[in-house]
Amino acid sequence: MKFCLSICVLALALIAPTAIAHDYSHGPLKVDHPWSRPTPPGTPMGVGYLNISNSGSSDITLVGAATPRAGRVSIHETSMHDGVMRMAPVKGGLVIPGGSTVELKPHSFHLMLEKLKSPLREGESIPLTLSFDGAEDMQVELNVAPLDGQTMMNDQKENHSGHSMDHSGH
Repeated sequence: MKFCLSICVLALALIAPTAIAHDYSHGPLKVDHPWSRPTPPGTPMGVGYLNISNSGSSDITLVGAATPRAGRVSIHETSMHDGVMRMAPVKGGLVIPGGSTVELKPHSFHLMLEKLKSPLREGESIPLTLSFDGAEDMQVELNVAPLDGQTMMNDQKENHSGHSMDHSGH
């Protein structure tokens, strides 16, 4: 009985990292840890974050994305100009240089899930198709996760530092 229990525990230990792993690969592209934040009811927009690695020698461009949960998905960049945080669409797509990784993260490049059909809830997975120039489309899932303490602390610092957010680029 103990031997059987030991085998089961070992099997679960080997399977768990695979089940927890949240990355996708196809050809030279690897998408790591796609995630989103929960949205309050009635909020028409959500976000998508992920890392895209290109192990090839040629540049590949993320040109778009789609999900059945939103009317539209666009690529945006947040930047600071004269003490004002601004967000604007990325024109022509987001280049992933050969041999490099590009992070889509808070206060930087990110995906905007526009015209949400329902709120994004913590714990759910949102299907997302990433479209590339130079590579095939890739199916991933955004895990809706709570804000971690570090991200929340950074958000609070920025909110209390006198900076404002300008969404006029939409």
